[in-house]
Amino acid sequence: MASETARAPAPVEPSGACNWRCAEHSERLAELFCRRCSRCVCALCPVLGAHRGHPVGLAQEEAASVQKLIGDCLECLVTKKKQHADNIAHLEGSGERLKAYADSSKAWLTHKFTELRLLLDEEEVLAKKFIDKNTELTLQVYREQAESCRNQIEDMDDFSARVWVISLEPNPVQLLQAYIATKSEMEQHMRPSELSHPVPLSFEPVKNFFKTFMEAIRDTLQTPMETRLKENISCQLSGSSSSKPGALLKTSPSPERSLFLKYGRTPTLDPDTMHARLRLSTDGLTVRCALLGRLGPHPAPRFDALRQVLGRDGFAAGRHYWEVDVQEAGVGWWVGAAYPSLRRHGASAAARLGCNRESWCVKRYDLEYWAFHDCQRSRLRPRRDPHRLGVFLDYEAGVLAFYDVAGGMSHLHTFHASFQEPLYPALRLWEGAISIPRLP
Repeated sequence: MASETARAPAPVEPSGACNWRCAEHSERLAELFCRRCSRCVCALCPVLGAHRGHPVGLAQEEAASVQKLIGDCLECLVTKKKQHADNIAHLEGSGERLKAYADSSKAWLTHKFTELRLLLDEEEVLAKKFIDKNTELTLQVYREQAESCRNQIEDMDDFSARVWVISLEPNPVQLLQAYIATKSEMEQHMRPSELSHPVPLSFEPVKNFFKTFMEAIRDTLQTPMETRLKENISCQLSGSSSSKPGALLKTSPSPERSLFLKYGRTPTLDPDTMHARLRLSTDGLTVRCALLGRLGPHPAPRFDALRQVLGRDGFAAGRHYWEVDVQEAGVGWWVGAAYPSLRRHGASAAARLGCNRESWCVKRYDLEYWAFHDCQRSRLRPRRDPHRLGVFLDYEAGVLAFYDVAGGMSHLHTFHASFQEPLYPALRLWEGAISIPRLP
């Protein structure tokens, strides 16, 4: 009888529990999850241990919540993979069409140069090289964008496999710890991705130029091809009727400023929207911070907590370009555009420029540059500190683009949206002054 008692099996603990003891009370099972410390603890920890008074919950319930987050993440990954696959197909199709278009354009040039062979043999070669050069540069952009999409798909496939393995973990404590280890990476993958916008390159400008080339052939041959084409302002912005200027301007790293000036505007600022600590010049083009607020009644449209101001007139259609001088703005400034429905009262995200669906902006603070919309931000790394910003709006195309004017029109950022209300120029100051220069 005594031998039978000695051979009796020990009590069986729950599956996997023997490996998940409380770090502080090793004799007890880790059945709870401390939300403040993100650790699995036993029932004594929130009462007597290091987690005393901390919010806790059952590990099983926390695991169920994590399972739902993992499911949402997997769905987002599937959607983003499809977007990248569509981007690749779009880019590759555009590349084939561009190559065919380049070939047809060179054939057109060959026909024209036949009539001018003795005089224009060298010019024909230069024109074809111009097309080949721009075609290759654009195709290189397509290839780089497609390769980037492929790399991201591979990364998402690897991460999907890892997340799927985590989601199958039966032990809630182990699942929670694996989730915590991948939480930041999971949040990064759940952010929306940006669609690719291939360059709508057109060779129609080359054809249009040579139609009238004969009349001035002897004088113009001494000028390089690029210079002659740049003299025709409509070449890069107008192009063919099927091109999308917004996408072209976003992709081009340094477009000519003269291309934008045909849409130049000089918007004035609205004093009724201006915070009481701001002062507006008599021409309505310069806003400056003041030490004291203005006395008297406050108009309803005025920003009462943030040093912000909107333009007097909005843009509800067409293309528009204006510039903003920020040399005297000090360490912080916000430059952008907003709907008139932007909240004017309080300092919440609903009123902050770029922190809601009603506004878009580029921000500088303490030598860091960011693009903001709806609380989503993108880090910008300009080659130099911009002193004057160019803002280009194509309302129908849903494009709001920002450029460094003093830096050779280098591209800073482009927002894409389906605008639902008129857009008003918008500014926010931390100190100093911001001006809107007059454009010709």
